[in-house]
Amino acid sequence: MFVRIASFAYRRRWLALVLWVAVLAGTWAGASVVGEDYRNSFSLPGTDSQHAADLLAEHGAARAGDTVEIVLRHDGGLREPGVEQRVTTMLDEVAGLPRVAQVHSLYDREGAISEDGTIGYATVMLDMPSTDMPTTDTQRIVDTAKEIEGEGLQAELGGEAARTLAAGETGAAEGMGLLAALVILVLMFGTVIAAGLPIIIALFAVGSTVGAIVVASHVFTIAEWTPPMMILVGLGVGIDYALLIFARYRAELVRGEDPERATVNAMDAAGRSVFFAGCTVILALLGLVALGLGSLQGMALATALTVLVTMLASLTLLPALLGIFGRRFARQFTQRAERRKAKGRADDGSGWRRLAVVVQRRPLAALLAGTMLVAALALPALGVRLGFSDAGSDPEDTTSRQAYDLLSRGFGPGFSGPLLVVTEGGSDGVEQAAGAVASALRGTPGVQAVADPMPTPDGEAATVLVFPASSPQDEQTSALVDTLRGDVLPSLSAENGARYLVGGATAAAQDYSSKTGDRMPLFMAIVVGLSVLLLMVVFRSVLIPLKAAVLNLLSIGAALGAMKLVYQDGMFGIDPGPIEAYLPVVIFAIAFGLSMDYEIFLISRMHEEWTGSPSRDHSHAVREGLANTGAVITAAGAIMVVIFAAFVLSPDRLLQQTGFGMAVAIFVDAVVIRCLIVPAAMELMGRRAWWLPAPLTRLLPRVELERH
Repeated sequence: MFVRIASFAYRRRWLALVLWVAVLAGTWAGASVVGEDYRNSFSLPGTDSQHAADLLAEHGAARAGDTVEIVLRHDGGLREPGVEQRVTTMLDEVAGLPRVAQVHSLYDREGAISEDGTIGYATVMLDMPSTDMPTTDTQRIVDTAKEIEGEGLQAELGGEAARTLAAGETGAAEGMGLLAALVILVLMFGTVIAAGLPIIIALFAVGSTVGAIVVASHVFTIAEWTPPMMILVGLGVGIDYALLIFARYRAELVRGEDPERATVNAMDAAGRSVFFAGCTVILALLGLVALGLGSLQGMALATALTVLVTMLASLTLLPALLGIFGRRFARQFTQRAERRKAKGRADDGSGWRRLAVVVQRRPLAALLAGTMLVAALALPALGVRLGFSDAGSDPEDTTSRQAYDLLSRGFGPGFSGPLLVVTEGGSDGVEQAAGAVASALRGTPGVQAVADPMPTPDGEAATVLVFPASSPQDEQTSALVDTLRGDVLPSLSAENGARYLVGGATAAAQDYSSKTGDRMPLFMAIVVGLSVLLLMVVFRSVLIPLKAAVLNLLSIGAALGAMKLVYQDGMFGIDPGPIEAYLPVVIFAIAFGLSMDYEIFLISRMHEEWTGSPSRDHSHAVREGLANTGAVITAAGAIMVVIFAAFVLSPDRLLQQTGFGMAVAIFVDAVVIRCLIVPAAMELMGRRAWWLPAPLTRLLPRVELERH
């Protein structure tokens, strides 16, 4: 199959190129016509926060629109006549802006101005959810509010709609990552054209898939953070897969094969590894569907599609491009190899061969040293705390962060993340039940303030806003939610028969984290089990898949441990906060799949050397396998690392954490595990590495990983 695909794409190279150009142009033409319709889904069936939201909707209290706050500060006091007039005039102007349904002035409500009179907030009611609010309309509100600044008066905009202004674009990060990848490829291949081919493959694949997802967002629930995640993964695997094939193609040319035969041989050998490697990443991503969380399911399917298209581009577009530039590559690579030989320089794999010899002399020591190093980095992962970042994690120069800081200073750290206690029923009526819970909550430790109960439109339920004494991301706030649900509210419910539910964004974030943690074991079992089964089929071995699974888990643990130290504990001056609730499972899926890529690249070459050796010399297979793939795996890992690490420069904390975690996972896997621990483990296992029990030998289908 791989020979036929490679031969067809090589001989019909211009047809293959035109078809891929048509796919890219067609998807983006469709995307340009329909536009995107990204939306998040935070539905959490079976949780208190979801029951609270459903109950409010049932009683007519669900809002079609959200709010933003215009936060004002004046050290001389906001009630000064001149200041009050300026503020009132500005609020009247805001009330006339598009997307604004109503404005509640800080002068018309009790409690909207801090006790010292210097900080206050006006509430702007939008006519749509914050997630649908166009940034241009949000910016118009900001600009109108800031027109009154001066003479000691400060105006900032808070709320989820305002936070989108801080999100920025990821284009700079992507550009820097691609530039760094190009530099690494130029150093490896010596020419810009050769270095550019893997990047072209990645751009075609990622561009086509993102365009298709833009169109699909009108049909499926796809979150707005999905495209950056697709780009992050797609660029990495796209360059990696093309690099693996291209490196084998160069080796075939240097051995004297003509360009067409070199292309076919490379696709028939490395193409198989790319195919199975891509399947492992797709399987790992599809495991996220088992979590049953809406936004994650959409992201998983979209990213799996990206990997699939990337794999197809590597197997079809790359042979076509090799056909176009083949003769030039043949001349350049052979001349470069002859120059190296004339200077008496060793072949490219000599350094890796020496490393393999060193590891093989003391395999147990190498195994223990590498494992202890990775385990030490993974140890902090046991203390990871999940949650969601709020405006307190936004860059300090953004209006949403400054509004958050002002509100915390004027009204307490928990003001920006109130809990919503929903009351229904009660032996003496819902009004009495709501009043009772408000009174009880005012005396609860950890509660700073409690608003008066607000009845729903039909009068059958009521809500009570509870302001914690700690910030939304603080562990004390999570403990308060647990106390309310496990102690305070059940006691009240037993007395008056009312139903009490704790909802709101802060409680929902905690429920999301708990839900993710509860389903994590099932998710891990599915991903690890399917990957082990696939590797068992590919390598006809029991020990190799089990070893791969354990080492992959170690690299993921190292990534989570590093994330905990940097983003949760605040190392290197990063604002401390919880790890985004869905990142551990996302990083697990992606990193596990990519780690399996490197496992397949390395072990398949060892297996090829072992089966090709008449004496079946296992040590020789381990040594030559590392010698032939060490440089490619390291280069591929370096490219992955620079692409992922570039996203640390993004203003979005989610992308920062994702990029950092993935960069650490790939670095540990490509450098420590594949080049140190795996050769040591393979040497220790010896010929037993290729053992498969007879019943499994008959049961499992036979897949030929090497060409014959």
